[in-house]
Amino acid sequence: MLDGYALNKDLDWSMLKQLGTCTLYDRTPVDNPDTIINRIGNAEVVLTHKTPISREILSHLPNLKYIGIMGTGFDVVDIQAAQQLDISVTNVPTYASDAVAQFTFALLLEVTSGVGKHNKLIHDGKWANSADFTFWNQRLIELHGKTLGLIGYGNIAQRVALIGHAFGMKVIFNSLHTHKSDEDWLSQVSLTELLKRSDVISLHVPLNSSTQKIINASTISQMRHNAIIINTARGKLINELDLAEALNNRKIAGAGLDVSATEPIDTSNPLLKSRNCYLTPHIAWAPLETRQRLLDITISNLASFIKGKSINTVK
Repeated sequence: MLDGYALNKDLDWSMLKQLGTCTLYDRTPVDNPDTIINRIGNAEVVLTHKTPISREILSHLPNLKYIGIMGTGFDVVDIQAAQQLDISVTNVPTYASDAVAQFTFALLLEVTSGVGKHNKLIHDGKWANSADFTFWNQRLIELHGKTLGLIGYGNIAQRVALIGHAFGMKVIFNSLHTHKSDEDWLSQVSLTELLKRSDVISLHVPLNSSTQKIINASTISQMRHNAIIINTARGKLINELDLAEALNNRKIAGAGLDVSATEPIDTSNPLLKSRNCYLTPHIAWAPLETRQRLLDITISNLASFIKGKSINTVK
């Protein structure tokens, strides 16, 4: 296990250790291929959360038979290279769908209602020193009647759609696949139409060559000036310089981001000083219940592979 710390602050690894001789590392330097190669060594199985395993690394691991990705996204492993080397790769789909959908709205509600901001202002004495029974220092926004645009329509996005509907929002989505629905509050549209119509745009696509920096100066220019961008997927889906410029020049209204292009976030990231930009440290996936589910499925994936009945194999 190359990087268990983020997952394993409070979980029990004993079931994993029952499957074979097991070495656990809290962290492995992601920018040091030699260290990654040395730590995997002669192991037949490696588990990784965020430590990258490239074609070059795989070429030095003749004993490796299985890579277990402890997450849904699989951009951390060169899948094509693994397949060519007959190395089985599994992931953990849908384990965090409910948690990430919940957090999507936590970010959106912070942008629109400012609960955290106003809580801090109260503790700083703002309300106690106010002449009125109420105060606010930002525009407060009602979600009812607004249009929620989802880029991508997998498991997480579908749960986000239901929550949006519960708030009284109209929901539109863009997807490479056709999804049929009889619901009058839900419709599939082109990306151009989604950008044009949405009051809130939430990202739910995997990171690949066609989605990298899908939010950029060009796509932002097609959005409404009151648009809010939410990202709980991958930081590299956004051109961060373009987003910062748009926020600071009021081309869009705000953003709530749980991810950044470089993680941990670089201290020079322009979004750290951008207007109306709310940032959290990639925690949408991290409730205790969700992490336990992730560990359980990871162990189940490996146990099934050992029995010759692979499940959740990345194709």
